[in-house]
Amino acid sequence: MATVDSILMIKGKDVFTVSPQDTILDALKLMADKDISAVLVMEGEKLIGIFTERDYARRISLKGNSDSTPIKDVMTKQVYCISPDQSAEACMAQMVDKHFRHLPVVKGDKVIGVISINDVVKTVVRDKESLIAGLENLMMGTDLKQ
Repeated sequence: MATVDSILMIKGKDVFTVSPQDTILDALKLMADKDISAVLVMEGEKLIGIFTERDYARRISLKGNSDSTPIKDVMTKQVYCISPDQSAEACMAQMVDKHFRHLPVVKGDKVIGVISINDVVKTVVRDKESLIAGLENLMMGTDLKQ
């Protein structure tokens, strides 16, 4: 069973961040430049929030000023995190249960990566395909012995 650490080994451990004082526009430019849909909001090494495309679409585009509003005023403050040793399936369950698409990966007090629902789904599907192939091989071997 794949772990978050194995997902990060494939995907990489790049973490893109903004500070609480950065504007919405700063965050959007970074997201566009890096082709990502979420950035972490950090005060130094401390994770204090997350800002996503969904946050922008639901909270800002209709009522905020992207040029001057600081991220700290619009970020999601309750951030759920995972550890690198958690299974991909546990991550998927948490993401589905809490209705979010990005999880910061934290080891101790340090953010070491971010995974998305897309990363998790790909991993879980790959695990299931491998399991099915193994079972098919086992069954073929059993059929040949009879």
